Amino acid sequence: MSRGKPNILFFFTDDQRFDTIHALGNPLVHTPVMDRLVARGVSFTHAHIPGGTSAAICMPSRAMLHTGRTLFHLDGAGADIPPEHALMGEYLRSHGYRTWGTGKWHNGVSSYARSFSDGAEIFFGGMDDHWNVPVFDFDPEGKYEGTLPQCPDAFRSNELNIRRGDHVHAGRHSSEIFADCAAEWLKGYDSEDPFFMYVSFMAPHDPRTMPREFLDMYDPEDIPLPRNFMGGHPFDNGDLKVRDEVLETFPRDPAGVRRHIAEYYAMITHLDAQMGRVMQALEDRGMADDTIVVFAGDNGLAIGQHGLFGKQNLYEHSIRVPLVFSGPGIPRGVRRSAFAYLLDIFPTLCDMTGLVTPGSVEGVSLVPTLKDPAARPRETLFAAYRQWQRMVKDGRFKLIEYVVDERRTTQLFDLEHDPMECRNLAGEAAHADRLAALRSRLTDWRDEWGDADGEWGRAFWAGYDA
Repeated sequence: MSRGKPNILFFFTDDQRFDTIHALGNPLVHTPVMDRLVARGVSFTHAHIPGGTSAAICMPSRAMLHTGRTLFHLDGAGADIPPEHALMGEYLRSHGYRTWGTGKWHNGVSSYARSFSDGAEIFFGGMDDHWNVPVFDFDPEGKYEGTLPQCPDAFRSNELNIRRGDHVHAGRHSSEIFADCAAEWLKGYDSEDPFFMYVSFMAPHDPRTMPREFLDMYDPEDIPLPRNFMGGHPFDNGDLKVRDEVLETFPRDPAGVRRHIAEYYAMITHLDAQMGRVMQALEDRGMADDTIVVFAGDNGLAIGQHGLFGKQNLYEHSIRVPLVFSGPGIPRGVRRSAFAYLLDIFPTLCDMTGLVTPGSVEGVSLVPTLKDPAARPRETLFAAYRQWQRMVKDGRFKLIEYVVDERRTTQLFDLEHDPMECRNLAGEAAHADRLAALRSRLTDWRDEWGDADGEWGRAFWAGYDA
C-alpha cells in the first residue's frame, strides 16, 4: 500500500533511560520488540534531552520534541504552546497527513487539538495510577471540558499531577489501553492519506506497577547495583528532595534499589509487549514497508545512581534517552554515536517526508547522519536544570557546574574511561586546560540559547560569575 509519502508511527515512552534495551547492551532486560526496531533501523546511542526548566522534566522535554525548539526558546512549555511555535503533528496535518494520538499529553489542551485530527484515550497530565488512569475520548472541537489545572507543587510532594478525564478503565493498565486503541485504529484505517500516529505511553514512569507475570521475570537478588551507586548524593545539587527523590529512603538501601530496578525493567518489558501488538497490527495491514517507525523516550532516570532516584540532574543516566528510526530508506541494524537531541526529530521527519522544515524549528535534521556515520550535526552538547545546574560535553569530556546557595561546585568526567561518572577530575592540574576550554564553551552555549535571558538562567549565571 503506497500513499506517496510514508506513514509515521511514533512510540514515545516516559522515564525510559538510554541503557534499558537488550539489543543495545543491557543483558538484564527483555525487550524483543525494541530489539527488532534496533535490528531494522538506526539507533542514536547518544541521544539527549537538554535538561529542563521544571522538576517535571517531561513537560519541557515534550514541548521541545513537538516544536523542535530549544530549552529557553519555549513559550508555554508546561501549558498550551503558542501558535507561532509550529507543532509536529499540526505541521504534518497541514501537509496531508491524518494525525492521530493516544496516551500522555503534557503540553495543554489547545496544543493537542492543533496537533491531531483524531485520537483516543488521551491523558492530560504528568502521572497517575496505571490501573485507573483518567482519560478522554477524542473531542473534535478540542475543548476537553472539566480538566483540572496544573498543580505546580505536585512534583515537590507525592500528589498526583493529573487532569480529570471523562472516563476511567478501572483495572486495565495504561500501556494496554493505549496499545489497544492504537491497534484498533490501524485495523480500521481506510484513508488514502498517509498517517502520523503518536502513541505516548505513561510507562515506565512510577508508580511502577504491571501485570504479575512481568514482575516475576525479574528477581531483585539477581539485579546488580550500578557501579555508581551511592547512599546519597555527595553534595547539594539544588533539588535533593524533589518528588522522585523521596520514592526511597535515605540513605539509599541497596535492597530497595535492586527492587526498584527490577520493577523498572518489568514495566519496560510489559511496555515492549504492548508496542509489539501495535507493530503486529501495522504488519497485518501490510503497512510496515511504507511506515517510518520512531521510538524515543522523554528523559532518563537515576534509580540509585549517584545516590539519586529521579531525572532532575544532568548525569548521563538522566539526560540520555533511546532514539531509533526504522522504515523505508533507513539503513538497517546501524548505530550512530553522533550527538542528537529529541528536538531534532521534527526536522528529521520533515526531511524524510520531503517537507520544508518550519522556520520556528531550531533542531537539525539527522538524515545526513543516518546516511553517513562520519556526519556530526554538533560537536558539543549543552544541558541545564533550573537555576542550579549547567552542563557541556564534547566527544570525551563532560563538565557539570552547580550553583546552590551561593556555593559553586564543579565536576569534570572523562566519559571514555569513566562512563558511569564516578571520578571527578576537576581538581587535577593535568586537566586544567580541558576544564577551561569546556567552561568557555559553556558560556558560548549560554549566549547561543539565551540562557541568561530567563529567570533561572539569570540566577545561575549571577552565582556562577560571582
